[in-house]
Amino acid sequence: MLTVTKLLPQLPVNNLPQITLSLTAEERTRTRHRFQTLAGQVLLLRLPRGTVLKAGDLLQSETGEIIKIAAKPEPVLTVTAPTNLMLLKAVYHLGNRHVALEITTNYLRCSSDLVLKKMLEQLGVEVKEELVSFQPEIGAYGHKH
Repeated sequence: MLTVTKLLPQLPVNNLPQITLSLTAEERTRTRHRFQTLAGQVLLLRLPRGTVLKAGDLLQSETGEIIKIAAKPEPVLTVTAPTNLMLLKAVYHLGNRHVALEITTNYLRCSSDLVLKKMLEQLGVEVKEELVSFQPEIGAYGHKH
């Protein structure tokens, strides 16, 4: 089992990632956890508390292996609207419920939830259930929520 303790600021010269670790948005907030790669390799994360990983981040194990983080596809609601005002209203109502959100100029994404889907549909926005990578905002103070 590899123990991963370091988030790298950038790719070291001549060091390509040897391992890819696919994680959901929630898993990317865990700093002390045991994960298994798709290839079956076990990794133990021991990162500084408060670290939130993003797709493309590079980590290094205690023995020097480079690990690349990938965003694992997960069930989400993708929200679009005919007007920016309607999309902003959806942001307001989801934020009022402290829901983790991925915010872009064209759409919003949140974790799949039947109650939220019904609320959003009542607001008149289009809601589509998808299985894609989810990159929520990490918050104004660097928190995961």
